[in-house]
Amino acid sequence: MPAIETEAIILRTFPLGEADRLVSFFGRASGRMRGVAAGARSVKNRYGSTLSVMSHVQLWYVEKETRELVRIQQCELLESLNKAQSDYALSTGLAIVSEIAELVLPDHEVSEPMFRLMLLTAREVERTADWTLPVSYFAFWTVRLGGWLPRFDRCAKCGTPFAAQPSYAAGWADGLYCENCRSAGMRVVGAEARKLAEAFAGTSLDRLGSSETGIPPMTRAAEELREAALNWIEHHTEKKLGTRRMLETT
Repeated sequence: MPAIETEAIILRTFPLGEADRLVSFFGRASGRMRGVAAGARSVKNRYGSTLSVMSHVQLWYVEKETRELVRIQQCELLESLNKAQSDYALSTGLAIVSEIAELVLPDHEVSEPMFRLMLLTAREVERTADWTLPVSYFAFWTVRLGGWLPRFDRCAKCGTPFAAQPSYAAGWADGLYCENCRSAGMRVVGAEARKLAEAFAGTSLDRLGSSETGIPPMTRAAEELREAALNWIEHHTEKKLGTRRMLETT
C-alpha cells in the first residue's frame, strides 16, 4: 500500500508500548489524525526532534480502512522551533495552541485557514521569544473561525454602543456586556482590548506592533482579549484547557 504524504504540524505525542509513540498530527491535506511512530522512543530512533509539539514537518503515513490509527513511515523537519521548544514559558505557549487545536479540529477535516494560523503563531513565538501576543492572536482567530465571536462594538443585551467604556465577558455568556447589563463573575474587556481585536481582525500577526501599523504592544489588552477568547473556547467545546493553568504561571 503506497504511503500518503502531507505537510503537517505535530500536536501531541504519547508513549505507546516499550518503544513506540502515538502521534496526533494536523495534516495540511489530511486534517487531524493519529498514528503510530514505530521505534520513536528507542535510543537510536530515526525521528529525532521531528515529533516535538508544534513541529512543522513533512510526514508520510499508511492508512488502512480497518484501523483507526495510521502507521507513520517517515517524518522530516521542515523548519526548526528549537528556541521555543527548549524554553519552558515559550513551550507552554506552543502547548496551549496544540491543545486548542486538538479540541476544536474534527477528525480528518481539512482546514487551510487553521493550518496557516497555527504555523504563523508558532513562527512568531519562535521569532519574538514571547508567547503573549501570538497566543492571544491565535485564541481570537480560533473563536472567529469557529463562528463564536460576538460583536465587539455594543452590548449583547441592550445594544448600547461601548464607545470608550469598558465591556464585560464570561465563558458562559455569548457576547460582551455593558456596565448596566453585566452579571457577577464577568471579567473586564476594556476599550484597548477591543481596539486590539480590531487590529487582530485586519492585520497579520507578523505585522502587529511594527512601525507600519502604528499599533503598540499592549500586554494588558492582550491578556484581557486572550482570557475572553479562552473562556469562549472552553464554553463551546465543553472542556477545560489543561495547559491554561500552566500558562498563567509563566
